[in-house]
Amino acid sequence: MTTSRTSTPGTPRRRVLVGVGGGIAAYKVCSVIRHFTEAGHEVRVVPTQAALKFIGAATFEALSGNPVSTDVFDDVDQVAHVRLGQGADLVIVAPATADLMARAASGRADDLLTASLLTVRCPVLFVPAMHTEMWEHPATQSNVATLRAHGSTVMTPASGRLTGTDSGPGRLPDPQEIAMIGELLLERPEALPYDLAGVRVVISAGGTREPLDPVRYLGNRSSGKQGFALARAAAQRGATVTVVAGSTADPGDPAGVEIVRVANAQHLSDEMTKRAAEADVVIMAAAVADFRPVAVAESKIKKGEAGPAPIELTTNPDILRGLVESRAAGRIPGHTVIVGFAAETGDETGGVLDHGRAKLRRKGCDLLVVNAVGDGKAFGTEDNTGWLLSASGTETALPLGSKTLMSSRILDEVRVLVPDEHGTD
Repeated sequence: MTTSRTSTPGTPRRRVLVGVGGGIAAYKVCSVIRHFTEAGHEVRVVPTQAALKFIGAATFEALSGNPVSTDVFDDVDQVAHVRLGQGADLVIVAPATADLMARAASGRADDLLTASLLTVRCPVLFVPAMHTEMWEHPATQSNVATLRAHGSTVMTPASGRLTGTDSGPGRLPDPQEIAMIGELLLERPEALPYDLAGVRVVISAGGTREPLDPVRYLGNRSSGKQGFALARAAAQRGATVTVVAGSTADPGDPAGVEIVRVANAQHLSDEMTKRAAEADVVIMAAAVADFRPVAVAESKIKKGEAGPAPIELTTNPDILRGLVESRAAGRIPGHTVIVGFAAETGDETGGVLDHGRAKLRRKGCDLLVVNAVGDGKAFGTEDNTGWLLSASGTETALPLGSKTLMSSRILDEVRVLVPDEHGTD
């Protein structure tokens, strides 16, 4: 796994407790442990006895740099079953098996991990992994609801290949995604309340590519990372999320999210318009090309001695403005919250924020996220900053931080605008 963030001088050293359940996906958790140790944090691994049948204690000790224990009777003089939990800034339980979540939900304390869970007062992240039938069983879903009610975050599992020939929901999310969510909870413990259950969210992400010929295209530097970060955070808050994605460089699809791939601005417009008709929230995070060639060559354009021929351009549809107009015309539900993004640079007519305010007035959306771009800002980076403008006139600064952190702050404001009947408080 490639770490998304590395430690820098002055970064606080945090204490991360990683509990490992007895599932085949335990081997993936080694990458999560490495991520946090390389980020400069102190990591303690507490496996269950079943986990040690998949991964040996020596592996966990080598990766974390700390001894590993499973028994409450180890290190009795240090009262380990209390001290480990009390000292943690973050607890990650992965893979969280059906049995482990059942024991945690009922308050069992029959091994070092479950005993430690009763003593923690920091964010706890459960990352389920099991066969689809086990995940969907009413008992497991009841235990998940109990853990969430107790204040824990339970990640939505990914869908895909399981053990054997089985496939479906229940796959452990990608280790880098687990690390991203863990980092978010370290940065902002209250970032992922389960408050968007029942809310249907459609997000556009990435850039569009407008073809010139079968080889070349007009495009932009958008990586899709901010759109995918929004999807990741919304899904973990309980929303049903669809991402309409153009060209992206994100490391992987967010767990529990439907991904629809498109190529150019017209395809993106068509998909967003169709899917917005059944959405409670629409977020236009994609960087849509403003122009496209009038004609697309059927074969590769040759260089030629005469030099390049002029390329005639025409304007692409204004997707954000079109969505607002569709809502006004009744083609999109009147309660749907519409959020736009503005990637701006200052010029002789005004600064970034000035252009953002003008764009909010032109587009007519409910919220507009304004980012300064250029010189290594926003596009393709791991961090982001900007402002969140609302149609009611408020302006909120979004301090520099991870794109997942920015997403959590944006979704806080979105949730305020979603009517209660379209989500669970």
